[in-house]
Amino acid sequence: MLNYFLKRLLGLIPTLLIVAVLVFLFVHMLPGDPARLAAGQDADEQTVAMVRAELGLDKPLPQQFVSFFSHMLQGDFGTSIRTRRPVATEIGERFFPTVMLTITSMVWAVIFGMAIGIVSAVYRNKWPDRLGMTLAVSGISFPAFALGMLLMQIFSVQLGWLPTVGASSWKHYILPSITLGAAVAAVMARFTRASFVEVIQEDFVRTARAKGVRERAVIIKHCLRNALIPVVTMMGLQFGFLLGGSILVEAVFNWPGLGRLLVDAVQMRDYPVIQTLVLLFSLEFILINLVVDVLYGYINPTIRYK
Repeated sequence: MLNYFLKRLLGLIPTLLIVAVLVFLFVHMLPGDPARLAAGQDADEQTVAMVRAELGLDKPLPQQFVSFFSHMLQGDFGTSIRTRRPVATEIGERFFPTVMLTITSMVWAVIFGMAIGIVSAVYRNKWPDRLGMTLAVSGISFPAFALGMLLMQIFSVQLGWLPTVGASSWKHYILPSITLGAAVAAVMARFTRASFVEVIQEDFVRTARAKGVRERAVIIKHCLRNALIPVVTMMGLQFGFLLGGSILVEAVFNWPGLGRLLVDAVQMRDYPVIQTLVLLFSLEFILINLVVDVLYGYINPTIRYK
């Protein structure tokens, strides 16, 4: 297991290098001149040229990439064009709210999604199954931004129960986490149901029932572990989806996180911030998949890694 883990970690290096090249090229293809935006619309060409030289944007692209990547390996992600502050400081201040929002959304989405999926599988083709799958389809079909605005209108504007902006208390997490996790809970419910329906029809489940094992024990002890592997895979993928989906949700709720920072950086063509954030999201997604692969061995001891 340890050798497998170390090999996967070493495999991150070429992946991140490819991602860094693609992100660098994509960012420099964005329309707009960051030097002009940083200098101001009323600045003359000489001032814009001075700003461009100060930012290093007057150098050839290969030289800019080498400079960016070499500094990144040393832990220096550059300086934000928009705020003139170190990129690491900008991201550090926004990192915790986004991570906490993502974890909160994932926790409730997994709990409710798996519960709905298991109940739907046990009572398949009956009213609990139809109700659960109706909720799941509704969660997938409803756009996140529309759900967020609807929740704000009901619980903040009309009822006045919950705040709409900020991240200073647990109440601030309720509406954004529901908005962000609704689609994930729906996907988890449908995927869990499909996995459980397949496992419930296996011979060992019928044997356990024939021996007189209680239905609750059959579901929890025999079905749950065998149905969890594809569900855990989906959990990893959905966690990556939450990281990307947080950008839209943070814009709707004006959440002080990485998603909002990325939106502001794109608007101002803040190259260092954009490049660092996309690389960070890519690294998080890769590490999540690695953790999911390692969890397989704990869920099903018959799986061995070489």
